[in-house]
Amino acid sequence: MANEQYAFLRRSELPTTTALQTALDNDPNFTLTIDAETDLNATVGFVPCVICGVESGVEIDFDDSPELIAQFGSMASDRDCCLVFRWGGDMAECACAMVLSYALAKYYNAIVSYEGEPPPENLDVFRDETIAIHSDAKLTLP
Repeated sequence: MANEQYAFLRRSELPTTTALQTALDNDPNFTLTIDAETDLNATVGFVPCVICGVESGVEIDFDDSPELIAQFGSMASDRDCCLVFRWGGDMAECACAMVLSYALAKYYNAIVSYEGEPPPENLDVFRDETIAIHSDAKLTLP
């Protein structure tokens, strides 16, 4: 069964992959590189990443359909697009989704929801959850 995490953004704040990578590179808590060829405005499918020096990735779908935004109603607030992260049981893929979602929340004002649940209380809680997943993923990597 796939897991889904939603990052609702204002299209005007959706970063380029280069800008997102710069934000990731400047965050001392995480080691993740997203494929430079990824266009976040149009991505649909698996996006290669390197986490802690190991090749992995996560499925990311850009969605700006009014139906998806309406489905999440007030949670999406004034956001008009979404990056949907999808992964199976692989902890490295989960960590990719968490780190990317956290960076979007911290640096680009994304509202993030796992499976439609309410967003984390605040960025500190989200950071701590992401650090825990990142640490767990490192234990499973070769």
